[in-house]
Amino acid sequence: MPLSHDEITRFLKSVHPYDALPPEALEQVANQIEVWEVEEDGSVYELGHTLPGVFVIYEGQVEITDENDAVVSHLGLRNSFGERGLLKDGKAATKARAHTPSVLLVLPPDLVRQLIDGHDVVSKFFNRTRSTRSGPQSLATSAIDVLMARDPATCPPETPVQDAARMMRDKRISSLCVTNADDLLGIATLRDISGKFVADGMPADTPVSAIMTTNPVTLSPSDIGSDVLHVMMERGIGHIPICQGGHLVGIVTQTDLTHYQAVNSAELVRRIAQADSADQMAAVTAEIPQLLVQLVASGNRHEIVTRLITDIADTATRRLLALAEDKLGPPPVPYLWLACGSQGRQEQTGVSDQDNCLMLDDSVTDADMKYFADLAKFVSDGLDVCGYFYCPGDMMATNPRWCQPVRVWREYFKGWIAKPNPEAQMLASVMFDLRPIGGAFHLFDDLQAETLAAANANSIFVAHMISNSLKHTPPLGLFRGFATIRSGEHRNTLDLKHNGVVPVVDLARIYSLQGQLTEANTRARLKAAASEGILSPSGAQDLLDAYDLIAETRLEHQVRLVKDDQKPDNFLPPSALSDFERSHLRDAFVVVKTMQSAVGQGKGMLG
Repeated sequence: MPLSHDEITRFLKSVHPYDALPPEALEQVANQIEVWEVEEDGSVYELGHTLPGVFVIYEGQVEITDENDAVVSHLGLRNSFGERGLLKDGKAATKARAHTPSVLLVLPPDLVRQLIDGHDVVSKFFNRTRSTRSGPQSLATSAIDVLMARDPATCPPETPVQDAARMMRDKRISSLCVTNADDLLGIATLRDISGKFVADGMPADTPVSAIMTTNPVTLSPSDIGSDVLHVMMERGIGHIPICQGGHLVGIVTQTDLTHYQAVNSAELVRRIAQADSADQMAAVTAEIPQLLVQLVASGNRHEIVTRLITDIADTATRRLLALAEDKLGPPPVPYLWLACGSQGRQEQTGVSDQDNCLMLDDSVTDADMKYFADLAKFVSDGLDVCGYFYCPGDMMATNPRWCQPVRVWREYFKGWIAKPNPEAQMLASVMFDLRPIGGAFHLFDDLQAETLAAANANSIFVAHMISNSLKHTPPLGLFRGFATIRSGEHRNTLDLKHNGVVPVVDLARIYSLQGQLTEANTRARLKAAASEGILSPSGAQDLLDAYDLIAETRLEHQVRLVKDDQKPDNFLPPSALSDFERSHLRDAFVVVKTMQSAVGQGKGMLG
């Protein structure tokens, strides 16, 4: 169907990022676009072919398949495709065919590169790597919405000063915002009460409006910490209301600034290492959600955030082991406490259960087992008090099955590898993420090397592990949508753990097994797999970029919940994302699905 210049221009104005181009640039795009008509089941391009440009669907539906003919995406109106291969080497990394009769707009390669070089909005759209972070920030450069206390205590202007004073005492705060509905009228502080109400001997029924500071200086959530510091220093004040659209949304006090500076991973580790009980540790681990907010807001990458949070869990575990020995006495034989799951991989976020086990020196006797059962209970109970809840699958050292001599552990791994039934696959998946936390580390060294070698040598076991790893799939729906959870408490959300990061974790574990790699961390495994030639450099980079985007989206979702005084979880409503964010997240899922397809076909590498 022939399209006029005006029809193309109107259409592009409805498609991001072209909708954000200035008129002269949009005119240039419309002039250079080619219009393709493709019949039903007609090929748009084949794998490895030179691409004529970036495609945008004007009408119809297009199916994208990978090198194994697995469908990775169905695209519809306004969706674009072909950019990944075009911007990498100019060759198609997938195959595309028209699912229905289709009309496609084709932006030539030179035009695409000119737009990327000349317009930030286009560059950002086509950049499928992790979000750019500016690096760690200080208090002065942190956004106010990270620093402020939300839902500040308020009272109406007619409130008696004595009642206001009682509110401050009961809430242990030093100020009240005086409001009419959400409109800020003033602020009353303890200094106002002592310096005006008490010092001047005002009547007991004096309203708070008589002593408050009217029209106080305010800031907005988009301001930064330096704005707070400068206003406080210049005005000699210690409380600044935060307003948005004329309505009160928070407050920043000197106490908030002090607390922000005090909450850092090193300080939490120090306090836990000096704690004398699980209850004292729990008071520290309760600050982890706030630490999560600050680490993400300060520009730290997701692997740094999760490493720092995991360090706190490691410290709590080692401190509980020391307290257990203080209570129970010296251990009768050497032992090693190991973590698996997200703690083992050093990938804990704001919500974690505990997965752990005990390996005991082979000299242990039946009489000694009571000691280690008591030690396991003491530590696991303490971790639960600290917020690391008990493993639903009972994968903990308190389960006698996971508190055994090294010789028994050897037999476990041999049995799982020799007979890879579903339980063996599940257990092996968990245990391949083991990481020593406290005790005699040498107990694990030989066992790890032996197990990796035996597993790698058994092709049937590897095949079963690959099959098991493909059970978690990215949440891809038809026509550029997401496959959300269909029912239950988390209906219409994406599970960013089991359908987001876990598929990549599973892939990295397979690569680790194939290369006998000793790393437990997912990113470290992917990098090592590329270094050892198990993954091609481009395949590894694609998967790393996809993993980074998914993991950072998960952390940012948890941060939003914490800032809204909710418990962090892994269930993201797609509606919480912009069209731009949804597009990039879906592209990341497509990369993961493509890599799963390659592994499922026995192809570890992706060119």
